[in-house]
Amino acid sequence: MTEKNNIIVETQPQYIEAQSSPDKNRYVFAYTITITNAGAIAATLLSRHWLITDSNGKNQEVKGEGVVGEKPYLKPGESFRYTSGAMIETPVGVMQGKYAMISDGGDNFKAIIPKFTLSIPRTLH
Repeated sequence: MTEKNNIIVETQPQYIEAQSSPDKNRYVFAYTITITNAGAIAATLLSRHWLITDSNGKNQEVKGEGVVGEKPYLKPGESFRYTSGAMIETPVGVMQGKYAMISDGGDNFKAIIPKFTLSIPRTLH
């Protein structure tokens, strides 16, 4: 049996060396997110809530409507992919969060964005 509200979020971070300045504690990362509706009912992404933490423990909280200016509507089996970015002050950090969703049935629910690591190459093994 398929859950009616089942959103799968996959993440793919990448270090952007050309925009980073390690001597100024500026590390820029792009991340590509794929949101897949694995549920039985269509749903719309309403808003996002991110928590970005660098290795010094400094937190950035990002909240806003939609993603990259859109509020994707996903029918069962459909995916939406987008790329965005983040800047932190250390070579390693983590991101995690959630999307507020509403199903065609009127249910408000959260789609969890699993924690993932932002890391410059050759920093973590």
